[in-house]
Parts: sequence; structure tokens; C-alpha cells
Amino acid sequence: MTPAAPPPPVISIVGRSRSGKTTLIEKLIPELVRRGYRIGTIKHTHHEVRSDREGKDSARHRAAGAQTVVLASEGEIALFRNAAAPRLEALLRYFDDVDLVITEGYKREARPKIEVLRRAAGESELLCRNDPLLVAVAADQPLAAPVPVFSLDDAAGLAGFIVERFFGSRAAGRTPPEDTAR
Repeated sequence: MTPAAPPPPVISIVGRSRSGKTTLIEKLIPELVRRGYRIGTIKHTHHEVRSDREGKDSARHRAAGAQTVVLASEGEIALFRNAAAPRLEALLRYFDDVDLVITEGYKREARPKIEVLRRAAGESELLCRNDPLLVAVAADQPLAAPVPVFSLDDAAGLAGFIVERFFGSRAAGRTPPEDTAR
């Protein structure tokens, strides 16, 4: 029996609501994919997750009492599971086929964090300034911080920082995925 591979590294993008976390992640993913990394994401939310429309078969399965429902089609799988809000660690078992997991949220988890600060939205203080796991900040203005600060528009620079931090010398042999559009 082959031992299970260790879970991939996790970096959490944190910040206040509407600070630009999702937008930054949308910029980071293609930068990291272009460098040859397979990326998974987890979005933490405090809102109810509405995963299916009423009347659809999977919603009917859940309404009938199924604890777990999987929708499977050619090239895509969706999992719906009745559960209490799991800790991040419990979710990582679903990411055995990626090189890096980027979370949006999870600021209280003991994981490296990049905080997004948007002074244009009236933010002036870092939420995680005293968190020893804060590794970088992405901001819309220059900022004095105890960690490297990147512009919100510098996804390439931030991706390079992430690659160096998590993959170091192992990043050198990485080749971007082949262009299949040809």
C-alpha cells in the first residue's frame, strides 16, 4: 500500500469584506498556472451555500435525506455534503491533485496569509499585523508593514513570491503546461 501524499501547501488570502480578495485570486491563478502549477481554491463564507436549484435531481436527493450527493459529468464533479463547517484541514483531502491551495478567508487558521488592504475603501490598518503567519500584503498604496508589500496590480510579482516561498529550488524545473489550443 502506497502512503498517502502529504497535502499541498496552503496560502490564505485574507482581508476585510470587499477589499479585493477575489479579484486578487482571479489574477493570481492564471499567473501560477502559466508557471506550471495546478491550483485549487477554497472560499470560506459565513453565508448559507445554495448549491442546487429546487426541483433538480440532486436537490431532490438531498431533500429525500441523502447526506452526500455527487454530480458527475464528463470533465466535472461537484460534491454536496451535509456537514458542520469543517476546519480547513478536513477539506484538504479533496485537493490531492493540485500543487497549491489558495483559500479566500480562513484568517484564524494557522496558515501563511497574504492580506489585502484597500485604502481606497477606507481601510488603514492590517487585520493580521501581529500574526506571525502574515507573509505578505497586497495593497493599493505604499504601506509600512513587517512583511513584503505588493501592489494589488502586481499579480506576477506576488505569484513569484508565492512560488519562491512554497517551492523554492523545486520551482526551477517547472515547465508551463503545453498550449492545447493549437
